Amino acid sequence: MEDWFARLGSTPQLDTACKPDLSDRNQCTKCEAEGDKVQQKLSAIDGNESHSQDCFYFTALYMAGVANQYGPESRGALSCILILLLNSQVDSRDSHRALRLGLFIASLAVLVIVLLGLGVYFWYIKRRSVENLLAYADLQEERFRLRLRPDTVLTWFEIESLVRATNNFSPQNFIGRGGFGTVYKGILPDGTMVAVKRLEESNYQADDLFYSEVEIVSNLKHRNLVPLRGCCVVDENHNLEYRGRYLVHQYMPNGSLQDHLFPTELDNQYTKKSLTWTQRKSIVLDVANALVYLHFGVKPAVYHRDIKSTNILLDADMRARVGDFGLVKRSSESTSHLNTIVAGTRGYVAPEYALYGQLTEKSDVYSFGVVVLEIMCGRKALELSSSGAPVFLITDWVWSLMKSGNIGEALDASLLVDKNCARNIMERFLLVGILSSHVMVASRPTILNALKMLEGDIEIPPIPDRPLMHGHYVMYDGDGSGMSSECGFVSS
Repeated sequence: MEDWFARLGSTPQLDTACKPDLSDRNQCTKCEAEGDKVQQKLSAIDGNESHSQDCFYFTALYMAGVANQYGPESRGALSCILILLLNSQVDSRDSHRALRLGLFIASLAVLVIVLLGLGVYFWYIKRRSVENLLAYADLQEERFRLRLRPDTVLTWFEIESLVRATNNFSPQNFIGRGGFGTVYKGILPDGTMVAVKRLEESNYQADDLFYSEVEIVSNLKHRNLVPLRGCCVVDENHNLEYRGRYLVHQYMPNGSLQDHLFPTELDNQYTKKSLTWTQRKSIVLDVANALVYLHFGVKPAVYHRDIKSTNILLDADMRARVGDFGLVKRSSESTSHLNTIVAGTRGYVAPEYALYGQLTEKSDVYSFGVVVLEIMCGRKALELSSSGAPVFLITDWVWSLMKSGNIGEALDASLLVDKNCARNIMERFLLVGILSSHVMVASRPTILNALKMLEGDIEIPPIPDRPLMHGHYVMYDGDGSGMSSECGFVSS
């Protein structure tokens, strides 16, 4: 009461309205209306809206316990005033319950959102991982293509383009067959003529090895090498008829050196006229320059491993270009110069390589020497009997003529017709061929010194004797079937 009067003073309207029996609904309404006014007055005096609930309790307790003449335990006070307190408590509990329910629902929503977020996050991470993996693969392929195309000269051909270019690999476009596949002439949409080599299935390497070798060849740039224009790989998802690997080279209109040295009746497109001394000299020097570039012009050095007359092509000006790099090998790829798989062609393979798999730059020098002898003598490196047995090996034949002092007899007779030809230079070329094709590795010059000897920049050293051989020289069978014979060497 002291609190009440201290805050509000006298409240006659409230006292009068709430004094009678409040069981009367009309009287109860009047009491509640006056009580509402007082509560608002108290709230205004307090000034803090958060205290309005306390002001309500304060007012209701005064109405039931002081103003009403029947007291708080009366039915009227209970049904009219105290029920308000009860309802307010219920409302309060409901509001707390609603708050708790709201917080629970909010928390559940947050949890669901977090779980969904985590799910999306991990899905995104997984997707990104897959995308990154694919992107990495694409990047590796792109880097590979960029490595292959430093000057945008190498093209990845679609098989459909090659089919159209070669008229579906028509027999009329057939150029020849090598140790690694068949070659067809083709015409690209821009009119450029190309040679398309379809690699034999039996000579397939693993993809990484094939790409590695393509990369090596595409980065070789020299005027005496046949340029690689592009390649094509047809996997198992394509038509079985075209499945395989293809190399596209610049077309050489004058064919191979063998076509001109040893023409056959099928070589109608080439004249049967013998190569002149000037042409032969130029071809020998061109091949030597190509090998100097491979051995000394690139790092690490590149070994061709299959230098022979069919792999030396002639352009429109009859300049020689070394081609068919199906067997190229970087010097860094062999361990202690030892290779378990011997490759090459019978009659051109160096003995230490054929016998022991020992591959060095001197292996190419040996093959080069054999080619020089073919060019100067006009005879094939190896001649076989009808049964396939070797009956003539040019290195042995020229060696025997040199030892007997009749080296001039080894020269192609067509070269001696021209009286203006310098016989001493021809014989110098013969001697370089003999020295380069020496059976002992240490006796052979480097290709660089061989070139200097050919050009007369340095003298040809005395040619060391060859070891005596038990049996005939072993020759590697280029089709992979092995060696034609076995032999051993003893010192002379």
